[in-house]
Amino acid sequence: MAEVGAHLTAAPAGGERPSVFEAVAQDSLMAAVKPALQHLVKVLAESNPGRYGFLWHWFDEIYVLLDLLLQQHYLARCSASFSENFYSLKRIPMGGGRPLATAGLPKRQHWKSLLLLVLVPYLKGKLEKLVSSLREEDEYSIHPPSSSWKRFYRAFLAAYPYVNMTWEGWFLIQQLCYILGKAEHHSPMLKLAGVRLVRLTVEDMQALEKKWTESTPGQTHSITSRVQSALRKALGGIAFSLSTGLSVSVFFLQFLDWWYSSENQETIKALTALPTPPPPVHLEHEPSSALLPSLKTVCPLCRKVRVNATALATSGFVFCYRCAYSYVKAHQHCPVTGYATELQHLVKLYSPES
Repeated sequence: MAEVGAHLTAAPAGGERPSVFEAVAQDSLMAAVKPALQHLVKVLAESNPGRYGFLWHWFDEIYVLLDLLLQQHYLARCSASFSENFYSLKRIPMGGGRPLATAGLPKRQHWKSLLLLVLVPYLKGKLEKLVSSLREEDEYSIHPPSSSWKRFYRAFLAAYPYVNMTWEGWFLIQQLCYILGKAEHHSPMLKLAGVRLVRLTVEDMQALEKKWTESTPGQTHSITSRVQSALRKALGGIAFSLSTGLSVSVFFLQFLDWWYSSENQETIKALTALPTPPPPVHLEHEPSSALLPSLKTVCPLCRKVRVNATALATSGFVFCYRCAYSYVKAHQHCPVTGYATELQHLVKLYSPES
């Protein structure tokens, strides 16, 4: 059984409160899975952009959907998230009894837990990407320095570090209170969901094993109930496949996350450095070659003599700065070669004539 395969021993009597190491470790488990999966998708997208490019473009949305199915599966079956169940923990309502893990959470706590497990990390990740893009735009923007939009996002960028520090400080203070025994939650998200973490007991494990092995054929007669049953089984099968795959590959994914972390980037560059690729000679045989004007001083986008000549570091082709900036900001790739490009790849060219 996938849900209880990682559980080797039961919690001792009176030891239901997990240690801070268990609580923090289960938090870091899913935080390590996403970057590792993201790198795998990036490798696929770079190897075959036409087939797998959409996975990279919509990675956050696809991941949050899969995460939703996975967490729903575990909350419904084990009263815990995937990572909590992996570390033999379960959620119980605040101020209530201690039901078995198979009993599930009350509906209110269940849906609050699901939203806080899935939606909050997704929104936080989107906010971080927005801040990163605004910083790039602030550096490469063609808006006048005195425009109201530029003043607004500069004020937002100035305030964001303090907001983020407050958010992280909230979690740190909660963990310190948990260590000192002054709080029942190591994370504010658990408090907002109205639940707390406890260790699984022998009875919980036996109930989970029994629930998994027993068969419930269910006799449904109406077409609607049959469709609903089939849909539930399909979603349950997808979630089970995800959970089984993650249970098997979680350590491999954590290794990938460590290997491609910022601390190891210099080592990776030294080990995997490749020679500079040749220029894209295939352009002569593709429709994109129609973009190239016959005169070398003409911009391939506006078809006029270039103004503020700017090259794309990813492809080497030269455009007007305004044309290149607008196109790259909107499409994130070179207009001639289709190579993935970002605003920081714009390189201003200076000539004796200018």
